[in-house]
Parts: sequence; structure tokens; C-alpha cells
Amino acid sequence: MTAHAPHSHDHHGHHGHDHHHHGHDAGPGRALAIGIALNLAFVFIEWGFGLYANSLALLADATHNLGDVLGLVFAWGAARLALRAPSPRFTYGLGASSILAALANALLLVAVTGGLVWEAVLRLQEPRTIEGGVVIGVALAGVVVNGLSAWLLHHGHEHDLNVKGAYLHMLGDAAVSVGVAVAGGIIIFTGWAWLDPVMSIVVGIVIVWSSLSLLRDALGLALHAVPQGIDSEAVRSYLAALPGVAEVHDLHIWATSTTLTALTAHLVTPAGHPGDEMIEEARRTIASRFGIKHVTLQVELGDCGKGC
Repeated sequence: MTAHAPHSHDHHGHHGHDHHHHGHDAGPGRALAIGIALNLAFVFIEWGFGLYANSLALLADATHNLGDVLGLVFAWGAARLALRAPSPRFTYGLGASSILAALANALLLVAVTGGLVWEAVLRLQEPRTIEGGVVIGVALAGVVVNGLSAWLLHHGHEHDLNVKGAYLHMLGDAAVSVGVAVAGGIIIFTGWAWLDPVMSIVVGIVIVWSSLSLLRDALGLALHAVPQGIDSEAVRSYLAALPGVAEVHDLHIWATSTTLTALTAHLVTPAGHPGDEMIEEARRTIASRFGIKHVTLQVELGDCGKGC
């Protein structure tokens, strides 16, 4: 990137973005609220039957579900905060809270599951008699509750990392419940009580492994990394190829929330101002091709040094 030369530049800032920063669909918020209610009720039911059946797998799943309820609360709270309009202090609004919620969800999922795996390892040393029938019945109920919650969140998980975190929680719990039900069936026919903690360990490892990508993406957004799916070099090449543009510098691409991406860049145009119409066309192209809705392009008139 060429440093600013000592001669004068004329600066023209062109801003293009969707002005409705707070106009998010309320759908994910409702889905998250329903998921919270369903899973909180199921947590108490599963804990009770887990104690009755002496099943660590059920108790582990219930505790994991409680962690997921907290995760859903984080996600729901962030979705509500994202609806608030920008203010003089928070000029982007509070959409970034969804990034924090996604990061908290990922960390919570890994931490809670890790603790349950450790408890299962301890239980392996002293296997206990399991009520397999109760385990199967409660686990299948868990499949229904978690599967329904995941289905409610399915619509928005591909475009919103916050919703994706909650969706993966619910999908992971449905998988846990399937595993617990299978273990309960095998225990009934074989009497292998050790299979209960083993299944907890296996499912826990799968959940942690599947959560690493969510943790990586959420941490990246929190550190203002270029969001997944956007090629910053392709954006730079597009801007550099615009008519009259000799150099692109100070290109920054970052997420202002889990659904909105912003871009700022300086375009050096020695031959003169490229015109507002071309800048607006560039903004529309960047939005459609790269999914970046909030675009600010600053035009610098004059030479760009030896790099031109």
C-alpha cells in the first residue's frame, strides 16, 4: 500500500448501505423464545427421570440441555438487542451483540460438554444399574423437543452465526438423545451398564468437534476478521479494475453483526473523479456479488506515487 504523498488530495466520501440496520426479521426471536420454553421444561423432566433411572447419560444430557437453554437466552437477547436503532454512542446499533452471543454459545458448548465427558470418565470406574426403559422413553422425548427447536431455527442458521450457534446446539442435543436411546436399548438386552457413560463420552466428543468451526468463526468476527465466504482479495481486485482507479488502499472488511458486513476503502484516481454514478454502481455490485451491504468508498484525486 502506497503511503500518502505530501501533495494535496481531494477527498470525496461515498456511502452506500441499507439504512434499515434495525429492521431484522422477528422470526428468529420468536423461534428462540419457543426453543427456550421447550428446552427449559424438558431439562427439569430429564433431570428427574435421570435421577430415578440412575442414568448418567440422561443427567449429562439434561445438564447439557441447561447449557443450551443459557445459549438460547444469549442468542435471543442478542436478537432483541439487534432490533435497537443506532444511537449517538452506538452508531452501528447493538448488532455486534450477536457476535458476542455466538462466541459465548461456542465457549459454553465446549465447556459444558467437556465437563460431562469428564464426569462420564469417572462413572466408568463405577458403573451403576440403569433403568433402560426409562432412558429410552426420555431420550426419545428429547429427540422430539430438540428436533422441533432445531427445525424452528433452521430458516435463519445459514445467514446468521448467532442463530447458527443456537441451531447447532439443538441439533447436537437431538443427536445426543438418539445416542442415549440407542444405549438404553442395548443396556436392556445386554446389561452393559458401562455403555451409558461410554455413550456420553462418544457423543460429547462429537459435539465438541462439531463446535470448533462455530468457535473459530465467532472468534474471527469478534476480532474483526473478514467474514467467512468473503474473499477480500477478490473485492480488492474488483475495485482496482474500476475505470479510472489507479490504486486501492486502506481496504477494510468486517462484520458489524452476524448478519451485516461493512467495507471501507480509498480509491486513488489520478485522472479525475470517476463520477457518483460509477461509485453507486460499484456499491450495488459489491452488495450483490460479495454480500457486503454497508459500503463506504473514499475517492482521492491526484497521483498515487511510484505505484501507479
